[in-house]
Amino acid sequence: MRELMQLMLYLYVSAKLFLLQKFFENNLFAYFIKVKVDPPSSHSSYKRSPPSNVLGEQIRVVSGCAANILSSIGIIFLNKYIFSHCQIKTMTLTAIQMAFTTLGLIICLKMNTFVRKSVPLMKVLPLAIAFCAFVVFTNLSLEHNTIGTYQLFKVLTTPVVALISWQYYKTKYSRMVIATLIPVVIGVCTHSVNDIKLSIFGTVIAAIGVIAASLYQVWVGERLKELDMNSQQLLFYQAPLSAILLVPCILLMESFPSYKTSKEQQAAFLAVVASGIVAFVVNLSVYWVIKNTSALTYNMIGHMKTVSILVGGFVLFQDNLNFKQFLGILLTLFGLFAYTFVKMGEQNQLPCKRWNTNPTNSIV
Repeated sequence: MRELMQLMLYLYVSAKLFLLQKFFENNLFAYFIKVKVDPPSSHSSYKRSPPSNVLGEQIRVVSGCAANILSSIGIIFLNKYIFSHCQIKTMTLTAIQMAFTTLGLIICLKMNTFVRKSVPLMKVLPLAIAFCAFVVFTNLSLEHNTIGTYQLFKVLTTPVVALISWQYYKTKYSRMVIATLIPVVIGVCTHSVNDIKLSIFGTVIAAIGVIAASLYQVWVGERLKELDMNSQQLLFYQAPLSAILLVPCILLMESFPSYKTSKEQQAAFLAVVASGIVAFVVNLSVYWVIKNTSALTYNMIGHMKTVSILVGGFVLFQDNLNFKQFLGILLTLFGLFAYTFVKMGEQNQLPCKRWNTNPTNSIV
């Protein structure tokens, strides 16, 4: 099994390096010889950017996604340490992290990294409520359901995001994109979902959590477009609103920590500060990724993080990985690669011109 996993990782890295090599060769070659671009065909609304702009945009998107993945994995381990050693509960920690995000954005505003844009609070309030509902009901789902049931409903966020975007915001997905979601959802269920026990109360709570998480992700993208704001400008309003809205839930549902020694208190303080700083990067990168890609792509990146943690634990720490989990990882990776391939093809960004959906450009 270990040899098979190592072979799979080798093929994965080799394929990524090959595509990157071809991508850079095509773009750099096009840059130096001044590509002649034919006008787009009348049936296609897609306009290809100049090659140098495409290369820069690709680097920006990859860097933003990488920042989101690394910071998200980092905060998972930090939060796990805090929950197990510092007696701080989920909603309390989330409110603290949103307060740190607000402080970080105030510092960024003073450093002129963005310009404050005035918007009615009622435009941002639904976004903050959706975030709080997502945090509260996801936490309740974990409390009242088994891990398997919790993971199952969490996976349902991907198709629900696609459904909401298509039904209410007229986002069009090709049949190929929809088809790539199937192996991802099945794969994640296979490697993550084990013990499923459904109850009426637990199912209702989990369903509300899924709807709230999906609405939050979709609304982030829609509000950024509607209000013509960047990630910092919108998060500047949403972060403090969310922290304030979580306070009543914390007072009703959670208890405050008590420490026996000053050493425990100092360790908890340092861990919370570290998580607050990393949370600032996570929150900012979430908004940035959704704005520059889509809510569905952000969801797929989330599945990639889950797979990375499982594979990393197996390779680096010799964690157990049974055949069912291995099969689920393979299915998830296949779906993620297929989704990336289809999306790049629809945007005419694949290195081989005939693979693209609308191959309208020619190099002379």
